[in-house]
Amino acid sequence: MQELSPEIENLLRSLAPQVLGVLARRSGDFAAAEDAVQEALLAAAGHWPRDGVPDNPYGWLIQAAHRRLTDHVRSEAARRRREETAVLLEPPPHDPVPGEDDTLTLVYLCCHPSLSPASAIALTLRAVGGLTTAEIATAFLVPEATMAQRISRAKQHVKASGAAFRLPAAQQQAELLRSVRHVLYLLFNEGYAASSGTALHRVDLSDEAIRLARLLYRAVPDDAETAGLLALMLLTDARRRARTRPDGRLVPLAEQDRTQWDRQRMAEGSALLAAAITRRAVREYQLQAAIAALHDQATTAEATDWPQILALYGLLEQMTRNPVVTLNRAVAAAMVQGPAAGLSILASAQAALKEHHHVDAVRAYLLEMSGEREAAAAHYAAAAARATSVPERDHLTKKAAELRHAER
Repeated sequence: MQELSPEIENLLRSLAPQVLGVLARRSGDFAAAEDAVQEALLAAAGHWPRDGVPDNPYGWLIQAAHRRLTDHVRSEAARRRREETAVLLEPPPHDPVPGEDDTLTLVYLCCHPSLSPASAIALTLRAVGGLTTAEIATAFLVPEATMAQRISRAKQHVKASGAAFRLPAAQQQAELLRSVRHVLYLLFNEGYAASSGTALHRVDLSDEAIRLARLLYRAVPDDAETAGLLALMLLTDARRRARTRPDGRLVPLAEQDRTQWDRQRMAEGSALLAAAITRRAVREYQLQAAIAALHDQATTAEATDWPQILALYGLLEQMTRNPVVTLNRAVAAAMVQGPAAGLSILASAQAALKEHHHVDAVRAYLLEMSGEREAAAAHYAAAAARATSVPERDHLTKKAAELRHAER
């Protein structure tokens, strides 16, 4: 099989959840539909690099997946119900490709009430986001084998529930909103800062997360936290172009060329945030969006309103008890009160995140601020050894080498 070009790989990744949505809706069998789509994607990966991308790639995948799903159903000839389902699966010849986008319905199906929040998020990242099991495991800070079992059990639960492929009723949508928002948040994060691979960004994932967040916001326009989530994505993604150099190397926030930031996205995100904050009590995504907005509003790194950012991280930490938030608060505290204050806060997050390379990276940064170059270099090197993102690993390695050279 030929190696896929980035264009074909991104195209397949973006079409996969849409094709899966169509098959799951028509068949009512999520697990079988996903298997069929995976086989169709493999077929496309074999044919398209050699024969060229078809004029209608979406339709090609729909037909290929339908054939495989129909073959699967017909192979169970001993069971009449499966035979009857196979007949229903045949799409009308005059309408081979539906015009509707089933992706948001697919997200709700993956967040079925029979699943735990963790399982729902993992299944959605796999089915909608196209993340590998290893990438999802990294996001959850669990072993890959554990995540594989969780996803497999989630598929079985959805199948056993007999859930129909359609948007849930309004009351059930409200109950599922929290899980759906968290799924889209993790999907965006993986796109904006890929947990592994040679690229810092996976634009297809962050763009898809923003697209789905827009769909969700249109479905629940009065939900302030959904508006906050979309605002957070836009305000953060506005800085994407400035985060890498032409050769792909990472550029830290303080060193970014702020003229490259997307002013249109910043304005849209700020307007969404302003409207959301006036509606009701401020919650997690609104707080994160407010922090992102403060970074965006600073014309230089020195002009950043760190005292307000520190206060917002304090509120966010009280609300979420998330150790990653504590890491960020440690940096903000160092910017306001000095590196010793940041190092003190960092100690409280270390136990929960002891296997995460960001603990060493933040410690290295704070030690560098303190002038302890040798210790900082050691922690930058330790962080680089555990980083699975190549641009991040290279940046950390470079920081360690620069500090060691400066000590000579």
